[in-house]
Amino acid sequence: MPKTAIYARVSTDKQTEANQLLALTQWANSRGWEIHEVYQEADTSWKAGHQKELARLKTDAQHRKFDTVLVWALDRMSREGALVTLSLVDQLKAYGCRLISYQEPWTEAPGAAGEVMYAIAGWVAKMESQRRS
Repeated sequence: MPKTAIYARVSTDKQTEANQLLALTQWANSRGWEIHEVYQEADTSWKAGHQKELARLKTDAQHRKFDTVLVWALDRMSREGALVTLSLVDQLKAYGCRLISYQEPWTEAPGAAGEVMYAIAGWVAKMESQRRS
């Protein structure tokens, strides 16, 4: 049975992780995946680069505590652009993990085209972040 981590982040105090967690938990359960841990960021810490839960998730991935990371959308992991997004994906891959986004089903498809899609998603997330600032 695959072991899964769930990562949820909201960017304002007017949002809640509850809807993300409910959908991701149901999705993992429907696939028969064991949820190892849920990591939650409930603030705008991503702007300052202080995502404590993301850092903890990466450490646990390095220790191979799970093999899949589920997120609501890629912009929940990073809004720092294409390079940071690709770096995160590559880092998880090096630890034997794959990153799957609920909102971006193409993240489950293998192949080289995935890198281009991750780069585009990272770029779009950064542009949305800058537009809202």
